[in-house]
Order: sequence, then C-alpha cells, then structure tokens
Amino acid sequence: MQTTSRTAKPSTAAPATKADDDKTLPLRINGRDYRFDGDDTMPLLWYLRDTLRLTGTKFGCGIGACGACTVLIDGKAQRACLTPMKAVAKREVTTIEGLAGAELHPLQQAWIEIDVAQCGYCQAGQIMAAADLLKRNPNPNDEEIGKISNLCRCGTYPRIRRAIKRAAEIAKSRASREGGKP
Repeated sequence: MQTTSRTAKPSTAAPATKADDDKTLPLRINGRDYRFDGDDTMPLLWYLRDTLRLTGTKFGCGIGACGACTVLIDGKAQRACLTPMKAVAKREVTTIEGLAGAELHPLQQAWIEIDVAQCGYCQAGQIMAAADLLKRNPNPNDEEIGKISNLCRCGTYPRIRRAIKRAAEIAKSRASREGGKP
C-alpha cells in the first residue's frame, strides 16, 4: 500500500501520476503532489484535516467568517471551509504545516517571541492571513494589519499586530543577511 503521508488514506491521497480518468483532480499541497478522486464540491478543509491529517487548519465557523481555516492558495489567503476541492486543482495550497522552510517562517518566529497565542485556536489562520499581507506589503502599518478579517476570540489583537511588525523586521534582516528581497 502506497500513501503520500504517514496517515493519508491511499484512495484519496495517492501520489500524483498520469490521470487514470478525467475525474481525478491533481493537487499540490505544501510542495507535494496528490490526486483527489472524491466529491469535488467537498470543502478543502475536510481533505486537509481528515485525509491528510494536516490539523493546523482549524474548523471555526464553517461560513468563512472567522478565518481559523485560512490557508494560502497560490500565495493568497483563502478560507478552506468555503473552498471546494475543484477550485484547488492544479493550484499551490500552503497550510501552516508547509509555511516554514529550513527555519521558522518570520511570522512563526515572531509569534513565539511576542507570545501571541492565548488559547491558540485561531493562530494558524492568523499567521496564514498575515503571510499573505506581508507578501503584498513587507512593511504594513496598523491600518493595513487591521484589515485582516480573521477573528481572535481571546482578543490578542495588540500582540498579533506587534508580531506582524516583528515578522517584517525579521524578514528584512534575513533578506539583508542573504542579500535578497524580503
């Protein structure tokens, strides 16, 4: 039996190969290729959590209002609870588990330094939304940060704002150290 992750079900998470039929969706999640042969209207959230066991993406409200399920699709923040599987075919999906490279992502490092999380439930979605913001604007102000629509029921918004600004500093420092752009 061949699986693509330690806990993925082979019937819906088989490694990508030539399509056996036109109903199989090619997926790319956290840099890995998958094929999906289930109901193409199923929300991405359930595939990530139940099939791939990528549980960092949380179920919050199921209507796209809270943002706990935020992932990056082609680099843009999107709500996984509202995104059908057919909408991510041949697109790059990044979850909190795939955000870091060889070292923590600047946002992950800043979240730890600032001690942002209280209950922590919304934090993966907050980080993913902030990653989209920092990609578009490497030095956001308070107003731009305030436009992130993810909800934090514990009210850690001041720490979230500080962490996003700190992440921008970390990214800038890494870029200058590596001679590149943040």
